[in-house]
Amino acid sequence: MPRLAINLNKLALTTNILIPILTILFLILGITLSPYFHILTIPLAILLVYNIYLLNFQKQYTILSNFGLIGQLRYILESIGPELRQYFFLNDTEEKPFNRTEREEIYNKSKNEDSTAAFGSQSNFDEHEIKIKHSMYPSENKTKKYEVTFGEERIIKNKYTITKPIMISAMSFGALGEHAVRSLARGAKLANIPINTGEGGYPKYHLMENPDIIFQMGTAKFGIRNPDSSLNDEKLKALAEKPNIKMIEIKLSQGAKPGKGGLLPKEKITKEISELRNVSMNKDVISPAHHIECTNPSTTIQFIKRVQEISQLPVGIKLCLGSEEEFKQLVKEMKQQNTYPDYIALDGSQGGTGAAPKSFMDDIGIPLYPALQTIQRILTEEKVRDKLKIIASGKLINPGKQITALALGADAIYSARGFMLALGCIQALRCNKNDCPVGITTQDKHLQKGLDINEKSQRISNYAKNLGKEFTEILKSTGSSNYKELRNNKLYIPRTDSLAVCE
Repeated sequence: MPRLAINLNKLALTTNILIPILTILFLILGITLSPYFHILTIPLAILLVYNIYLLNFQKQYTILSNFGLIGQLRYILESIGPELRQYFFLNDTEEKPFNRTEREEIYNKSKNEDSTAAFGSQSNFDEHEIKIKHSMYPSENKTKKYEVTFGEERIIKNKYTITKPIMISAMSFGALGEHAVRSLARGAKLANIPINTGEGGYPKYHLMENPDIIFQMGTAKFGIRNPDSSLNDEKLKALAEKPNIKMIEIKLSQGAKPGKGGLLPKEKITKEISELRNVSMNKDVISPAHHIECTNPSTTIQFIKRVQEISQLPVGIKLCLGSEEEFKQLVKEMKQQNTYPDYIALDGSQGGTGAAPKSFMDDIGIPLYPALQTIQRILTEEKVRDKLKIIASGKLINPGKQITALALGADAIYSARGFMLALGCIQALRCNKNDCPVGITTQDKHLQKGLDINEKSQRISNYAKNLGKEFTEILKSTGSSNYKELRNNKLYIPRTDSLAVCE
């Protein structure tokens, strides 16, 4: 049976001949019979002029030069392709980075609705699947209160304690709009969890909602920088004295683009963002690939100590694991200088909320689970695991993945996209274009208007609280009553390489 197909070349030739013929025909009919025929003459004339331009004058697109208006259909269909696939063609488990069932679970948790499912899991069950081992005798005891204190190893005055394992990961004002930042910050306050500012500079909208804040220092040091991107000690000291700022995080690298600095497209840079970051509005803001102060293990540890002394707060570092040997050298330098960050925020290569080159997102960095196991092993071998905490991040949007990360060595969990979905993100994948349809990753005031801060902050709180509730239920199912009892032996890991692929 022959394939049903359209000869686009013949269709385009026919269209390109018909448009001028029909334009002339309706022009004549309008003059000789009735002016009403000009209702069609005018749009046909516009199409004719546009078609002539596409075929003969624009040189950027070969398809338009060859096919004219019919070629334009190709670009129209391409532009709506993601929506067609998302809503009509992909099944519930095919979408990336989060499929429909994963998103639906978060939506339901954020709305305080039933998040159970029926008729069995839609996940894969093969040799690559990591699973949590349940006990024949689930714990009936009341679980011990979760509590992690940052800075206790250094016995500093301004220690900071969290009482829930989940925290809102780094998302800056700039990458996110004002309404999104305020909703997240207010929701963090309601849920009694901290929020990381991201590297957007002075945390104006975070502070407005009065949550506990982790201030992130990116490589450009927005908000606390000298003109050459070096640290301004006085600005850091003044910021650290604000009562809401509980910790400082030095970002060395991130999962979305390890080995490359932060990126904010110029389309998202408003006058306000330009002033907060002290950058131009007319070009993309690309942060340096590394801190100007950090050129080797020795200077990196010296810089960590400097930030600790200036801020008098717990100070952590954020990184995506690359070279295992480089991380070993960093740990050895910690021992040599007797200086340790209060925590390491380990970002898996599958992390990322904002703009990044596709090759960096796809091909650079180590995924969270194997990286976490490696970091845990090196710190243990060097006998310094008790000197700091580990925070894990990278697609940890549900309690099962969070428990897995804790069992592999983490002390706490960061999530960014989980909370974006709780805000109402529909995974339109437009985070870098300033036209986010739900008003989250955009500076467009019209698009932000539909994101109600009161409503969305409550969803953030609901999501965090429901995560905690299910977290406790899973913890009990393993026979544990304390998160510190979570170890590798609570996991079923069928093959050593499954850590790398089961995300």
